[in-house]
Formats: sequence, structure tokens, C-alpha cells
Amino acid sequence: MPTAVIRLHPEDAVVIARSTLLPGAPVAPGVTAAERIPAGHKVAVRALAEGEAIQRYGQIIGFATQPIAPGAHVHVHNCGMGDFDKDYAYSQDARPTPMANEGLTFSGIRRPDGRVATRNYIGILTSVNCSAHVAGLVADVFKRNPFTGHDPLAAYPNVDGVVALTHKTGCGMTDGEPLRLLRRTLAGYARHVNFSHVVVLGLGCEVNQIAGLLEEQRLAGRIRNMDIQSMGGTRKTVEAAVAFVHEVLAESNEVRREPVPVSELTVALQCGGSDGYSGVSANPALGAASDLLVRHGGTVILSETPETYGAEHLLTRRAVSQEVGEKLVGLMRWWEEYTAREGAEMNANPSPGNKAGGLTTILEKSLGAMAKAGTTNLVDVVRYAEPVTARGFVFMDTPGYDPVAATGQVAGGANLVCFTTGRGSVFGCKPSPSIKLATNTPMFQRMEDDMDINCGTILDGDETVQECGQRIFETMIRTASGERTKSESFDAGGAEFAPWVIGATM
Repeated sequence: MPTAVIRLHPEDAVVIARSTLLPGAPVAPGVTAAERIPAGHKVAVRALAEGEAIQRYGQIIGFATQPIAPGAHVHVHNCGMGDFDKDYAYSQDARPTPMANEGLTFSGIRRPDGRVATRNYIGILTSVNCSAHVAGLVADVFKRNPFTGHDPLAAYPNVDGVVALTHKTGCGMTDGEPLRLLRRTLAGYARHVNFSHVVVLGLGCEVNQIAGLLEEQRLAGRIRNMDIQSMGGTRKTVEAAVAFVHEVLAESNEVRREPVPVSELTVALQCGGSDGYSGVSANPALGAASDLLVRHGGTVILSETPETYGAEHLLTRRAVSQEVGEKLVGLMRWWEEYTAREGAEMNANPSPGNKAGGLTTILEKSLGAMAKAGTTNLVDVVRYAEPVTARGFVFMDTPGYDPVAATGQVAGGANLVCFTTGRGSVFGCKPSPSIKLATNTPMFQRMEDDMDINCGTILDGDETVQECGQRIFETMIRTASGERTKSESFDAGGAEFAPWVIGATM
């Protein structure tokens, strides 16, 4: 029978309520809850002096802003941020990763260039927001209706869909890093292995000229492109783009799935709507699955730099070199300067939903979030939307906002997404399928139409972290082989495309 609280480390001064605790409920030998403790929240198991460091996972998550008595609720009213020294100890814990002997496979789509897809879409990208509506009109012609069953692509069963990925920028921007970042993101999607064909639609007078995109990103010959002004307006552009899709549908449909090594998987690790259980159940279970994938030669991408802040010293210890570790530390310094310049602070990251779920500071959130990456070496650190070429655990610089972060990871080459959530997220990420992992059983049961895996079994005492991780790993393989996720059943994943917008809007 599971205990009423969860102790994560013997040195922790707090434990986590497995379910709502009423006053008088036992939380430690000789300690009872002094007040109502919501599910997923922290309760002190010993007295804490004002200014004393508070630990969870055996790591500092904040400092007492007032004296805290045993049995008291520990949250934003009495726990805050503070400075403390971090020992980066570059590469101190890096060890050779033991590789699996068995050659596991999944049923993937081998492209002519040798890369392996998990899905087979035709993509419509836009150079600028001004062509977004036209792109949507084109995609609507081929849109399946998951509720009525109407399917314009019924004659093309091997085509997963025609998707328009639109955004809110592309003009009113400077010809510098903001434009380079947008073009890098669009190019990552234009080259994405899960697209058989791509057309890029522009307006014609935008800063992000399609000709410049093609030249800078070396996309000439890879994609079809057209701009509305040159084509003669909305109707003619829609007709031409629809004709392009009809032209390539038969060729796109010719793909066949075949056994390919699991090492061909590149998985984006995401969390959104996190709660106090995220770092206890779903995130460490996904970490166990990440370890399994890396040991089979695959790749996992951790991102959300602001949500790794305060825990980066645990990743630098696993870096394969000091150079790789210093790249990560450099990102943290950039984010400190960036938030200060914008009049914000790193601890502003936990959302109201995160806090309602039991997370108090960014330090606490980061320690739980990084668990998604498992225990293997950090082999590389890349910028937003850069191609991920290393095998193993890679870190990508992104904001913490889920759609922006996942967009960068998919642009970098992720052909599968695993997304943990405690509050409940309905996120999709075309052209890559997104697997939803619930941190707790009540939310899984409440949102079962949207959740693929219940990791609340760990909290319920029905599974270990490793057993749940094995189940996640097996779901990765089935999903990569074509099994539909819950978000795909609702055709989610087009509207969530969100390139990172930096710099001034002019």
C-alpha cells in the first residue's frame, strides 16, 4: 500500500503529498500535517529557519522566506529563490554508455536519401504571415474530418495528410539574427524526413523573401514555391498550390513501411502543464525510456533552457567534454541577460497552473524537467532549430513555451515527440507524432481521450519507474511504426507550429 507522502531523497526537508492531506495526517515519524496539503504539494518534515536552503531530490529548490515549522505547507508563501554556488564539475560523471546487444527495429519509411520517417505528410509552409490564410485554404481542400469520417485522401492510404504550418512573422523584422532564426526553422521543416513534398507560399514583398530563404538554406530544387502577388492573387495561388498537391499525391502514396533500426529515431522530450508529480512519475519514466533509446543507438533532444536553469550543473557533469558543458553554461548566461533586459526574471517561468499543481520555483521545476533526459552522457549542445547530427542525448536551446520549444526540436530533426503533462495538455506537433504521458491517474482518467500513457501508476504503487519507462519505450516503437496517438485522432498539430520570435517588431 503506497504511503501518504513521497520522499525523494533522505536529505530532503520536504516530502510530496500523494493525495490531499488533511490536518493531523502523518507525514514523517513524529510529524503530522499542520494544515491541509493539496495533492502534489510539499510539506515540511523538519523545522526550517528563515534563509535556510530547502532541498527536494537532494538538490536546492529554494530558500525559506520565513521560519517553517514541521508539518507546514511549503510553497510560494514561504519558499523563494536565492543565490547559491554551483559546481559544474565538467565531465566528472561522464561514462561510456553500455549499448544494447539486440537489434530492435520499428516499421519506418526509408526515404531515397537513406533517412527514415515515422509519418508521411505533404507540407505547406509560409514565408510570412500574409500568406497564412492562403496556405490554410489549400490544406482545407484535403482535410480529413475525424468526426464525420469525410476523407478526401481515401485513395491515398499511405499519405498521412496535407498540413499547412503558418506563423505570425516573416516581415516587420530586421535582416539579422531574427531572420536567420526563422529561415533556419523553416528550412528544418522543409527538409524534414516526415514530409514527402513541400510547397512554400509567400506574399511577394516580405522581408523573408523566398529566394533569400532558398539561397541561404540551400533549398533550391528541394521544394516548390510561389508567391501570391506574382501568381495573381488568392484564387490563382490556391488553385496552383492545390494542383501541386494533386500532382505529387500519387508519388507520395508509393511509400511502404519496412523494418528499420530503432537507432533511426530522434525523439523530442517535452513537458507542459507540469505539476508536483512531473518530476516523480512521468519525467523520470520518460528518462528511463530515453536511456533505453540511447542504448539502442537513438537520439533524444532535451530543450527548454529556462526550465533547465538551476539544474544545469547536473548536466555539465555528464557532458562528454568541457567544451560541450561550457556551451550549456553559456546559454544560461545568455538567458539571464535576456530576461534582465526585458525586465523579467528566470523565476517567472513556473506558470499559475504549475504552481497550482505544487511547483514553487524554477529550480524545482528544472530539476524535475531534466529527468526526461535520463542518465546518459550529454553529447552535444545546439542552437534553436539547428540540425541534430550527434547520436545520444543532445540539448537544444529553446524557450520554455512548449509550442516554440517543440517547433525547434522538430526543425532539428525529431521524428517523434514525447510530451509529459500533469495538468493536461492537448498538444500535437505535425509532421511528427506526439505521445502524451500523464503524471497522475486522476488527470489521465479525466482526459483519457487525450492521454496516451498513464504514468500515475508509479504514484499508485502499481509500477516502478523502470517498468513504466519500458512501457513508454515500447509505445515509442509502436507509434513510430504507424500507430496513431491520441492527438493525431483529433488531427492536432498544425496550429501549434510556432517559430521562436526574437528581436524588435518593426
